[in-house]
Amino acid sequence: MHLTNVFRNASLLLFVILMARFMSAQQEPSFTSRSNLVPVPTLVRDAKGNAVYGLKADDFIIEDDGVPQPVHIDETAEAEPLSIMIAVQRGRRANREFGRIGTLASMLDPILSDQKNEAALLFFDSKLDLARDFTNNPDDIEPALRNLQSGDNGAAILDAVAYSARLLAKRAEGRKPVLLLVSETRDHGSHFTKLDDVVRLIGENNILVFAAPFSPYISQQLDVGRGANKDEWSPNVDIIEKLVAARQAMRKNAPRALTSMTGGEYELFATRNTFETDLTTFSNHLHSRYQLSFEPNDPHPGLHQIRVKLRDPGKNWSVLFRSSYWAEGTK
Repeated sequence: MHLTNVFRNASLLLFVILMARFMSAQQEPSFTSRSNLVPVPTLVRDAKGNAVYGLKADDFIIEDDGVPQPVHIDETAEAEPLSIMIAVQRGRRANREFGRIGTLASMLDPILSDQKNEAALLFFDSKLDLARDFTNNPDDIEPALRNLQSGDNGAAILDAVAYSARLLAKRAEGRKPVLLLVSETRDHGSHFTKLDDVVRLIGENNILVFAAPFSPYISQQLDVGRGANKDEWSPNVDIIEKLVAARQAMRKNAPRALTSMTGGEYELFATRNTFETDLTTFSNHLHSRYQLSFEPNDPHPGLHQIRVKLRDPGKNWSVLFRSSYWAEGTK
């Protein structure tokens, strides 16, 4: 009898170990790249903030960890339909902003009225609420946006971004994944997401992030709201240093860090008029980016720094671009 109990306990222990490994494998995100090309959506703006058109691949220089790369440009990507995840904070102080962001639904009409595009709506406080799954019918989105309800005292930004990225990753090939984030600048209450996972999910799925934050705090790590991306990393290849910089930026100001990583746009708003102006700018710039790309030659695994420059630096133009990507190791 004693021997039977020993075998039973040993079997139970083995089962628990195998289940723990299985659950760990299930929870660990997969970051398999969809192709060898690294997309680098790039927006060029003149001194007045207007998008600059008509540039060619030869007008750009792309560096991967400081090494120049051959530049490709996709002229057909502009016609790609959009998959937009709208993530709106309703917890903490967000209810004070409902009057300013109440026109969000109507501001998105020009995008959602195009039947090729689709959108989903996520509300979040300390919890996540997928109010509307992906649809190409604007009438499915607008009622929920027009009737925002206050949430609890949380603002789980990282959880919301990670969840949004996973949903966008499941959309069909040939669609442009976009995250529109309306939130504070600092995370309050995320429990299920690590900073590194957010960086990887956004980078591996080539998601473009637009952020309209309402917090007064401004990140000192990254300066991409107005003007060119600011290099905060060492020119040497140091994965740990890059991860530390990314983590610090995410803790300081998650929306701003995300827009820098993806080449998106970040604009603080304090009034209804500025919010509407920002949304109009975002909408106009959705199809204004040059779809640049390059094919890295046997890249080291981990986080890479991207830098995009104009070959002619004499013009007073600013360049917004995706500043990082993740490469997998050889399996």
